[in-house]
Amino acid sequence: MNRQSILILLSVFCSMLTFPQSFEQKVEAKFDQPNNIRQYLCKVASDITHNSLNDIKNLEDWEAVREERHQQFLEMLGLQGKPFEGKRPPLNVTKTGSIQKKGYRIEKLYYESLPGLYVPANLYIPNGIKKPLPAILYVSGHAHSQKYNYQAHAKNFAENGFVCLIIETIQRGEVEGEHLGQESNGWFHWYSRGYNPAGVEVWNGIRGLDLLSQMPEVDKNNLGVTGISGGGSQSWYLPAADSRIKAAAAVAGASSLEGQIVQKTIDDHCDCMMPINTYGIDFSDIGALIAPRPFMIAQPNRDLYYSIEAVHTLFDKTKPIYSFYGKPENLIMKDASGGHSYGSKEELRPEVLAFFLKELKGKNISPDKLGEIDTSLELSEEELKAYVYGVPKDDRTKTIQDSFVELASPPAINTVEQLDSYKNEVKAFLMEKTFGAFPEKPASLDMRLDFISSSASGNERKDYSFVSEEGWRLKLSLQSGQPTDNNQPLLLVLKNPNEERYESAALVGGLRGKVIIAYFEARGIGETGWSQSEQWHIRRASAWTGRTIASMRVYDVLRCLQALRSIPNVDTDNISILAQGEMAAIASYTALLDGNVKSLLIKDPPATQNVPSDPTGKGEAIEMLNCLRVTDLPQVAGLQFPNQLVIIGSQPTTYDWTKELYNNLDRPGAYKSIQKVSQWLDN
Repeated sequence: MNRQSILILLSVFCSMLTFPQSFEQKVEAKFDQPNNIRQYLCKVASDITHNSLNDIKNLEDWEAVREERHQQFLEMLGLQGKPFEGKRPPLNVTKTGSIQKKGYRIEKLYYESLPGLYVPANLYIPNGIKKPLPAILYVSGHAHSQKYNYQAHAKNFAENGFVCLIIETIQRGEVEGEHLGQESNGWFHWYSRGYNPAGVEVWNGIRGLDLLSQMPEVDKNNLGVTGISGGGSQSWYLPAADSRIKAAAAVAGASSLEGQIVQKTIDDHCDCMMPINTYGIDFSDIGALIAPRPFMIAQPNRDLYYSIEAVHTLFDKTKPIYSFYGKPENLIMKDASGGHSYGSKEELRPEVLAFFLKELKGKNISPDKLGEIDTSLELSEEELKAYVYGVPKDDRTKTIQDSFVELASPPAINTVEQLDSYKNEVKAFLMEKTFGAFPEKPASLDMRLDFISSSASGNERKDYSFVSEEGWRLKLSLQSGQPTDNNQPLLLVLKNPNEERYESAALVGGLRGKVIIAYFEARGIGETGWSQSEQWHIRRASAWTGRTIASMRVYDVLRCLQALRSIPNVDTDNISILAQGEMAAIASYTALLDGNVKSLLIKDPPATQNVPSDPTGKGEAIEMLNCLRVTDLPQVAGLQFPNQLVIIGSQPTTYDWTKELYNNLDRPGAYKSIQKVSQWLDN
């Protein structure tokens, strides 16, 4: 074997070697494939995790932004407009029975969190109370049997001198509402509504704290919260939302966003495990809102839902905020062996109890001195049932997702001034709360002319590509008549995901030679497409990182317009957009944000963004974070005024508002309804 052959073999052998890598190095190694949605989302999630709280250098920095971030957090839970200040609706506590046990009693009850929203609960009260006691709110996880499943925890707290209230989730228990909107039902429009079931649970928990604070048996200055799994995430949310909580212990309830997306544990999670991520946060940002109050993060090391490394990342990112307060000891990390539980030997149970004994009762007792904790379930579900006499007839638990977040209604517009004011309001809202993940600094377009051809008749085709966002190089194909020195109008045709061959070309039949026709494939379409079997994951993972497929495509089309305006012989003031079906939603938002689209042509547009999808996640992905809080598709299309709006094919009745707008503002000719695209330029 000659020397060259040996070197080649050695090179191949070295390329096959693998070396030990840290978690972060493994993550970085994944981010080297362009036009790959999984790699892109992994990088975005990693950036969010590693940038979390990096702008905070000292306590002054944190105190300067804390209140704003607290309000943003409440908004991401959908709690804007809820009565945090002033008088709240009456709780209307209804007691339905009592069970006397050795050393404590259990009150069966329910309360009214909001009008018509009832929360079934069990209240454990120690016997012989001589002075107000500390109280713990135990928030249930995703166990099907709620109060029954977690009764041993409340019993243990009561036997150790705590009043304990166990509340049920809206998802499971005596009344089964919905947590699994996107996860199981295809209700991706929850993202558009700005709704997350975690917000309802947090509000129900806050009202549970109200109940405890009103009890003569409770020291309202010594309130704690704890729970596991879904109750663990609530044990992050609640103390971040409500400063009355003096100490919290979250068990197996959160990990870094990087861990969730890169390790794909998100796929096993309920929708309540991440707020609507409008502001691109990680759980460390939530943990910072708890500081400097005592907070225990407890996590088993073989959890299906959270890797122990990703949980430690949260702890490490949150710790500096506690240090700025001079209270680093108040943030505690406790590991255990085993899967999604309190540990294979329940070792986290005494850790949690010792934590609350110290923080709420001032007793320093080592966990190993507490003895074995009873985990038996003594009482049946029927015995612990709160709705002894039936569920209240006006209970809204099963439909609370339809009313918890207030949505916008189509406004009455009678003057151009009113329209301008509405347009400015909508654009400002969207840029902050829907498209906040647009890059702060756009990447260089790096335009390339990749292919050029001409036909015997002189028609010309030029294929360009450009960088929309770091990691995405997208294709743009221009087809025109014979070359000319004059600037020409251009029609941008947005291709649809999974469209048939020549479908877009057939759509514009009759327009060739009259305008330059540009075909564009936004990310996930054509050459950058992904499998429909991955769409469910991509839609959820995108939203958890503060974006959606639709919002990313809006950005791509905006960048495409920028690219087109840099091409010679294009009349930059005469660019129109044509899209159909799913992409009609993208085109409408793009036209609104761009503000200089000559004509907007939409064929068979969706009637609204407030509609469910296929439970598999396949099909149209038109959800955009929070957008329904300010507008909807017919109004977005109407904001094309005074420029031309063309509806092709079927017109949903929701667009009657849009047509009326053009009539009211004396521009009826700028609103056209046609059956074929070829009729667009007809007089």
